[in-house]
Amino acid sequence: MAPASTLAAGSVGSVETQYLDLPEPVQLDCGRELYPIRVAYETYGVLSPRRDNVILVCHALSGDAHAAGFSKAPPGESTRDGFAAEDRDGTAGKGLGWWDGMIGPGKAFDTDRFFVVSTNMLGGCRGTTGPSSIDPATGQPYGSNFPVITVADMVRTERAFLDALGIERLAAVAGGSLGGMQAFEWAILFPDQVDAVVAIASTHALHPQGMAWNSIARDAIMRDPAWQGGHYYGTGRTPDAGMGVARMVGHVTYLSAPALDDKFGRRLQSASDIRYTITEPEFEVESYLRHQADSFVRRFDANTYVYTSRALTYFDLARQHGGGSLAAALEPVEARTLLIAFSSDWLYPPAASQQIHDALDGLGKPVEFQVIDAPYGHDCFLLEEARQTPIIRRFLTDGGAGG
Repeated sequence: MAPASTLAAGSVGSVETQYLDLPEPVQLDCGRELYPIRVAYETYGVLSPRRDNVILVCHALSGDAHAAGFSKAPPGESTRDGFAAEDRDGTAGKGLGWWDGMIGPGKAFDTDRFFVVSTNMLGGCRGTTGPSSIDPATGQPYGSNFPVITVADMVRTERAFLDALGIERLAAVAGGSLGGMQAFEWAILFPDQVDAVVAIASTHALHPQGMAWNSIARDAIMRDPAWQGGHYYGTGRTPDAGMGVARMVGHVTYLSAPALDDKFGRRLQSASDIRYTITEPEFEVESYLRHQADSFVRRFDANTYVYTSRALTYFDLARQHGGGSLAAALEPVEARTLLIAFSSDWLYPPAASQQIHDALDGLGKPVEFQVIDAPYGHDCFLLEEARQTPIIRRFLTDGGAGG
């Protein structure tokens, strides 16, 4: 840990990702068992003697275990994916955790009170076992032989990981987007082990429009000849073109029309007039998307994107746990729940969080719902950290967690 005087205010300091091999197989929803499984993780803060101050932070599709602080080995490309992140972070962004503004002393997830744990999800490509890992049956990377996984499988893996650390219950499970989905699964699968849920810009089931965009992104990867049926490792060819298109598609869904108009409008990229080209970007927004694609393919595995995107589309609490009823699915929940949504988020709209609120409230469960008026679309959960912080701090304080 660097001396306090050299750290940014509220920083957890310099951190290093750790790795743990699970002692037992994990049973998956698809009917297969997976073993071995390695989990990449980081921790921030101090575990209380009673081990009752643990917050598990779950990341979204393209995140990883490095959620806070400065990485001792900064990656070539930053995982801080929020809209215009480079404008916000400058050169420091590559070493910062993807939710650094939310985790640390005095922040939303206050490491003066809580022991915060962040893992790379099952199926990942940043240290946790996924399609790019070695299949012990063949000695080669799994590729598309990796089992199809669900959000519930990710949570069962997290539960097995915490068991190995000797952590029985959680003061809270928190996350945005896919991370919020994991938090809901925790509250349903392990209701007596979770005191609170903080689900931000999330949903109980991806809407059909979101499913459609995810399908286009997966097809862009799988139709790239370099994908090679998912077995491209070691061939010298990777589906960068398809992966780039998938990233462009995904990135646009994370934004709002007003945000794009405000930042780019119809401004030309590098000339005072159009150049009559079909191969080069004419407009700033086109150049921006190409940059996003190029940086993403350098840090993320295409198969992980395919598998995680599929898990997103399978996620449906009512279907999985309630026989089609959201209220029935949420009946086991014992945790206090905080829902935060953003007015301009059309991918995970406030209406979805409202449905969860109404179902929990109708069951007499303690639930709070806040909508933040902000223009950046789904990316608000990464950008509007200052406005989320007092809401989350009060919610966790009111519950007496980690006191």
